[in-house]
Amino acid sequence: MQVVVCSKCNAKNRVDETRLVNSEAKCGRCGATLEATGAHDSKPLVVTDQTFEREVMSARGKPVLVDCWAPWCGPCRIIAPVMDQLAGESQGNYRIAKLNVDENPATASRYQIASIPTMLIFKDGKLIDRLIGVQPKPAIAERLRLASRFAA
Repeated sequence: MQVVVCSKCNAKNRVDETRLVNSEAKCGRCGATLEATGAHDSKPLVVTDQTFEREVMSARGKPVLVDCWAPWCGPCRIIAPVMDQLAGESQGNYRIAKLNVDENPATASRYQIASIPTMLIFKDGKLIDRLIGVQPKPAIAERLRLASRFAA
């Protein structure tokens, strides 16, 4: 599922990607056909132990929030739609990534992930912030905004 903002009425709609691709998705408020944003940042990037260095540590210029989660974790499932929304709203100012701690123990251990969800914010290859537990969307957005200003 992806969150798409209607270009006509600005309503946020949760839409199945296949319906978007096939131009079958309609706005729940005004009925207009919804269009995919086309930006690669519109959905969280899945990172692994193998891709973490390339996708997170080598990223320059904008912050990367890594959501450390597991499929069996209830609070992780609660925060997942917020991560999707933030990714869809990023407008290239930051990147959202997801790391399954069960499948990627090396990275989880490296950053001492003891509780999930844990959100790590990196800027220019440096860990600059850590949020633990379910957080309200405005609080996460504010931390990302502050991270954008941070000179690593």
